[in-house]
Amino acid sequence: MSQTLVIVDIQRDYFPGGAYPLVGADAAAERAATLLAHQRDTGGRVIHVQHESREPGADMLVPGTPGGEIDPRVAPRAGETLVRKTFPNAFLETGLHELLGGAAASDLLVIGMMSSMCVDATVRAAVDLGYDVTVAADACAAPDLEYAGTRVGGADVHAAFMAALASAYARVETVADLVS
Repeated sequence: MSQTLVIVDIQRDYFPGGAYPLVGADAAAERAATLLAHQRDTGGRVIHVQHESREPGADMLVPGTPGGEIDPRVAPRAGETLVRKTFPNAFLETGLHELLGGAAASDLLVIGMMSSMCVDATVRAAVDLGYDVTVAADACAAPDLEYAGTRVGGADVHAAFMAALASAYARVETVADLVS
């Protein structure tokens, strides 16, 4: 069976002017749109995932706010599935695994935001459930982070997470390689 494209949390709060802009978000969204168009043109299955913050006082990805909306470049079309989630792992308490028909039904192609959080958690969970997973690295983005007083730039955060996924969990490719 063909790959299912799973688009994780490409939402407006992650772009310039949003509550939590990521490094390279616009470039990643453009590549995601290219991959989405290819998937649609070839008749592949697409599942959109949208994070909804439910914590009291949440200041990002809040349902019903502009920042919580999926970026128009990758917005669902009629007939495409939308899964809403409240945890980083898109499988946790969403029914995504059942929707996919279990691991035997499809390989997954995962893209989205953030590389260091929801993409990572979703890919690792998918592998634990038995899926074969490919990640289009250049259709993902990450934030600048800090640990123990050391600032880590978003490009380095992204590279570290892609390297970790590639080492044991997923094939990590570029959009250009995937659509050629």
